[in-house]
Amino acid sequence: MRLAGFITITRPVNSFVAGLAAIVAYLIDTGTVIPESLLLFFIVSLITAAGNVINDFFDAEIDAINRPDRPIPSGAISRGAAQGFAITLFLAGILVSFFTNPLCVGIAIFNAVLLIAYAAKLKSTPLLGNIVVAYLSASIFLFGGALNGFDGLVRIIPIAAITFFAMLSRELLKDAEDVEGDRAGGADTVPIRIGIKKTSEFALITAVLAVAASFIPYLWWGAWYLGGIIAVDTIIIIAAMRGLNCETPGCVKASHASSLLKAGMFASLVVFTLSAVFLSVR
Repeated sequence: MRLAGFITITRPVNSFVAGLAAIVAYLIDTGTVIPESLLLFFIVSLITAAGNVINDFFDAEIDAINRPDRPIPSGAISRGAAQGFAITLFLAGILVSFFTNPLCVGIAIFNAVLLIAYAAKLKSTPLLGNIVVAYLSASIFLFGGALNGFDGLVRIIPIAAITFFAMLSRELLKDAEDVEGDRAGGADTVPIRIGIKKTSEFALITAVLAVAASFIPYLWWGAWYLGGIIAVDTIIIIAAMRGLNCETPGCVKASHASSLLKAGMFASLVVFTLSAVFLSVR
């Protein structure tokens, strides 16, 4: 039971997928995969897992009320053990990064510190918490580029920017869906502050920025990429526009805007990967 608690608290599926995405990020940046890119899997998986654990550590009291089935409130793992486990995972991820290069080490350390700050404080800060989540998602691509050196890091920035702005749009829409629960729980979010309609408009603006960034890779992938990404961009814009006429959380949820936006983000990853494999000339 205790071992199961240690496994469950890491959100193993999410951590695994994040690590796998880091390898895909290297493939997108270089058009190939090398044995060393496996290190990215372990770095990202370990730090993601650590972030999940430290999040549960700080949320233990809230989870005792809202999610008593989670590992800490259910007694599957103690709060002290979770804290020690999180520290161990963070250190392990950073240690593995030392087998790569200084750029990857820097991102690993920065992300570890940011994950702790997010769980402890930033999560409850309107907009800043959303920005942190969006950055952490985008940083998976930064890891992939950084393994290929500074030039690789610069080249992957447009892909990371697409992910950042699309994820920020989705985070805003998800907050709009959760206004009633968040308000009842005393949370402070963007839609609680400025309203659902203005939040939906803000989400559309960030989605448009994601679409704008998506045209940059045309410079090295050409017309075939452009055809694929325009189809994806259409999905992203339609998804973001779905919430524009909503003034209630139920309306935003019924629009399925965040779900469609997630589908668009997944489709963009497919386009990036196929372009890297079949269109890369580097």
